[in-house]
Amino acid sequence: MRLSESAERLKKMIERAIDDHTVTRAEMDRIMAVATEDSHVDQHEQALLDQLQDMIENGTVKVIP
Repeated sequence: MRLSESAERLKKMIERAIDDHTVTRAEMDRIMAVATEDSHVDQHEQALLDQLQDMIENGTVKVIP
């Protein structure tokens, strides 16, 4: 199954956060805006969001102001 345009953009944003090991509050806001821009979070988008959330919870990615 092909990723939607918003899932592709979301993937790139989340990959950047993973590579940096940090994500700012502003980046988190943009990530959520992309995920919900079409008023629907598809399976791919949800999986990406879950992955980022898991990494934040286990300390791999830090949320900074």
